Amino acid sequence: MICFNVPPYTGKEMDYIRQAVENQKICGDGEFTKKCNAWIEERTGTKKALLTTSCTHATELAALLAGIGPEDEVIMPAYTFVSTADAFVLRGAKVVFVDIRPDTMNMDENLIEDAVTERTKAIVPVHYAGVACEMDRIMEIARKHNLTVIEDAAQGIMSTYKGRALGTIGDFGCYSFHETKNYSMGEGGALLIRDEKYVEDAEILREKGTNRSKFFRGQIDKYTWVNYGSSYLPSDMNAAYLWAQLELADVINDARLARWKQYWELLTPLKERGILELPAVPEECVHNAHMFYIKAKDLEERTRLLTFLKENGILSVFHYIPLHTAPAGQKFGRFHGEDKYTTKESERLARLPMYYGLEEGQVDYIVSKIKEFYGV
Repeated sequence: MICFNVPPYTGKEMDYIRQAVENQKICGDGEFTKKCNAWIEERTGTKKALLTTSCTHATELAALLAGIGPEDEVIMPAYTFVSTADAFVLRGAKVVFVDIRPDTMNMDENLIEDAVTERTKAIVPVHYAGVACEMDRIMEIARKHNLTVIEDAAQGIMSTYKGRALGTIGDFGCYSFHETKNYSMGEGGALLIRDEKYVEDAEILREKGTNRSKFFRGQIDKYTWVNYGSSYLPSDMNAAYLWAQLELADVINDARLARWKQYWELLTPLKERGILELPAVPEECVHNAHMFYIKAKDLEERTRLLTFLKENGILSVFHYIPLHTAPAGQKFGRFHGEDKYTTKESERLARLPMYYGLEEGQVDYIVSKIKEFYGV
């Protein structure tokens, strides 16, 4: 069976975890956590990066820093993971969903402004498959209406928009290091902060409402409880696992891009014949090969295709069920405008195996079976 995903592994992970244990500092903000934070800051240019226990928690931190509260509204696509919405629902906010673009599967930037009301507090663009949303237009709308922009860049590390790293364009950015992502610590994430004025508050929130970070930097002689907060720090053992991959980030990225390009080249003839559709990457975007997906004609064809691939030893999967169709989505949110593409396009999309270590011959086999299914 060709797996859909295999968590990345470089070979140094266990050595670094052992080092963390031997350092006798396995809780949060140890040596490896600091290395990962510094790497993200250097590679992206963000003012501050803080490793977290998940991208979900990074988004919760962003919601707290943005002052999201009851009766506020937050605009986002319905085609996203539940965490995107949960972070704001937990603050008592109403989620306002808008339709997506059928080419990139990202939120349609031309529909956002019409969804803005006097209660709107933030826009949350989701960079699907590591391909950037149209951030210039989104930031223009945000400035016009004095809104916070929180980038859900869970899939976007190593991707850029007009040369800028995803997660650094809005006020806050959120990365994921879940086992399904390009770089993994099992469960984990990071909060990226653009404006230095939020850094101290973020550290306090992340450290259970204490000024412990300032204490460890020697800025105060003791630390105390100064605000509300929670424990958003990952174990340094998790960070050690991640560090082994960040050290080889370019190697991993190049390997994924090679398999992505192989899929693209082999499946382009089917695209040209109108049999299926392939991912769209706008000219101003550089992606990270987070996923490779195809679009079948409709839900019925996709179901048959996924079954056929599984019967031939290939695990291919569909993705999100649009949030506005879920019970919680109907309870905590509303869809603004027409669902022209969100549901229809989500029912056509199938994700093909994509991971560090996927072999060229495996991609050849996967594509051969897709061609066999379509009789070409």
